[in-house]
Amino acid sequence: AGRHWVSAKTKYLGTSRPESILFQPPSFDDTTDRKRIWVPIRAQSELPAGTDPKHGVLRITITPSSTIGAIWGKVRRNYDRVFESIPFWRYVANSLTIVIMATLGTLLSSSFVAYAFARLNWPGRTVAFALLLSTMMLPAQVTMIPSFMIWRAVGWYNTLTPLWLPAWFGVAFFIFLMVQHMRTIPRELEEAARIDGASSVRTWAQIILPQTKPALAAIAIMVFMASWNDFMGPLIYLRDQAKFPLSLGLYAVRLDTPEGGTDWTLIMAGNVLMTAPVVVVFFLFQRYFIEGMTMSGMKG
Repeated sequence: AGRHWVSAKTKYLGTSRPESILFQPPSFDDTTDRKRIWVPIRAQSELPAGTDPKHGVLRITITPSSTIGAIWGKVRRNYDRVFESIPFWRYVANSLTIVIMATLGTLLSSSFVAYAFARLNWPGRTVAFALLLSTMMLPAQVTMIPSFMIWRAVGWYNTLTPLWLPAWFGVAFFIFLMVQHMRTIPRELEEAARIDGASSVRTWAQIILPQTKPALAAIAIMVFMASWNDFMGPLIYLRDQAKFPLSLGLYAVRLDTPEGGTDWTLIMAGNVLMTAPVVVVFFLFQRYFIEGMTMSGMKG
C-alpha cells in the first residue's frame, strides 16, 4: 500500500538448519494502533491507484558479514531470546528474595544455636546435640510430603515463604560447622566479657560472632549456591509463574525447534545466565570459604 516496513532486529541466517519468518497482524491484546500498523484493513479508496490491499511484496536483502560478526550476532541473539521468552528479571528478583532471606536466616540461627552448644553448659546438651546430628541422616525425600502438608495447612502454599522460612529455624549441618569453629575460640575472651558484666547474648554478638567470620562466610556461600540452584522446592510449593525463581523459570525456555528437536542454544544461554552469579560469588569469596572450612575442622 505504498508503505515501507523494515524489521527492528537483524536476522542472522543459520548455515546448518532452515529458518522461518512469521508475519501476522496485531492480536486482540495489542495496545498499538491497528489502523496505523495493519495496512490491509484500510478501505480500498484510501490506497493508491492500482494497489491491491490483499497482497504485499516481501523483499529480503542478504548482506554478508564477517565471521566474527556472524558469531557475535548469533550468540547475542540467543541471549536476547532468553529475555524474550520469559520474564527474566522478575524471576531474578524472586530468586534474590529467597537467597537473601535464606542466607540471613541460616547465619543467624546457626550461629545462635551453635553458641548454646559450644559455649554454654546446660542439662541435656550432649543428648540434644546428638539428636540434632541424627536429623542429618534423614533424606529430604522423607520429609517432603509432611512439610508440604504443613505449609499448605498454614496457608503459605504458592508463596515464597516455605522456601526461606525453614532456614530461620536452623540447619543441622551448619550448626555443627559453627560448633566446631566456636570450640577453637579461647575461653579467656568470653570470661573477660563476663567479668565486664556482659550477658550471654551480648557476648555472642560482640565477642563470638566477630571471631567466626570465616565460618559465616563459608556458610553464606553454601546457602547462596543451594538456594539459587534449588529446583525441587519451587516445583513443589509454587504454581503461579509470576512467583517462580530463576531456576524454575528457565524451564520455560525448553522450546522445540520447527524441525521437532530441542533448541539447545537457547537452553545453554539461559543456563549460562543462571550459573554466572554462582561462579562469580564463589571465586570472589573462595578464600573465606576455604579458611572457614579449614578452621572448622572440616575437609573440603
